[in-house]
Amino acid sequence: MAQKTKLQARARRKQGLRKRIRGTAEKPRLSVFRSAKHIYAQLINDTDGVTLGAASSHKVSAEGKKGASVEVGKAIAAAAKEAGVERVVFDRNGFIYHGRVAAVAEGAREAGLQF
Repeated sequence: MAQKTKLQARARRKQGLRKRIRGTAEKPRLSVFRSAKHIYAQLINDTDGVTLGAASSHKVSAEGKKGASVEVGKAIAAAAKEAGVERVVFDRNGFIYHGRVAAVAEGAREAGLQF
């Protein structure tokens, strides 16, 4: 059997997660994507197929990648409040809940978003 690439392994984990996680208008999905340089977060209503808000490390200023991740969490929480959302379902998108992905969740909780 051929060795799986990192991308294939993440795609497999993501599939398993997305079977169980679904965003609604009242409780949208908070999807996080982590690249080598930046981190992105979106609030998604899967019922209507609409993105309610987005934030990325391109638009925030913080020291280091982890600091930027916390700021992205706070920014996405502000976008959620603007859209009238209090609670979300966290979608780690196949990434391990650790480091920068966990920092986004931590920042969003600090800003008052409930998971």
